[in-house]
Amino acid sequence: MLTIKNNKIIKLLAVLLLFVVTSFACAGPLTDFNGKAASLSDYSGKGKWLVVMFWASDCHICNKEAYQYVDLQKRNEDDGDIQMLGISVDGLANKAAAQAFVDEHKLNFPNLIGSLEDVAGMYYDLTGNQWIGTPTFFIYTPEGKLRIADAGAIPVRLIEDFIEENS
Repeated sequence: MLTIKNNKIIKLLAVLLLFVVTSFACAGPLTDFNGKAASLSDYSGKGKWLVVMFWASDCHICNKEAYQYVDLQKRNEDDGDIQMLGISVDGLANKAAAQAFVDEHKLNFPNLIGSLEDVAGMYYDLTGNQWIGTPTFFIYTPEGKLRIADAGAIPVRLIEDFIEENS
């Protein structure tokens, strides 16, 4: 049997739970490497094609292929029509390893970080498909429409050809 005292405790717990859930929902699954909440919408729909590379610091293919995307960003820095964005699935617990990946490969484009679980959930929400692994790529139109969601390495030449054909 619940008493008034127990009802107050239950109400307090409900308010605390609502606060915690709201705090996590507002934080979002992604942050920049300084801890600031970020989302794909902060980068997509900005008048350039957005190529998003989901990576992990221990992904062999990501480590082998990263230089291509650095070069793609460099070629498009000033007046190109492509912007790269990296998203690490290492999570904040492995932020040091993710930062080492950014530093080692001299990634010259913005990078965000999120947990594998959060990124997989976001991937499912956006595509309706299950997360497969890294590397995975999204390609957004300059207007912010997701056009490609593909698991596995994508050669830069194919990305550039797709963008040229669809511009």
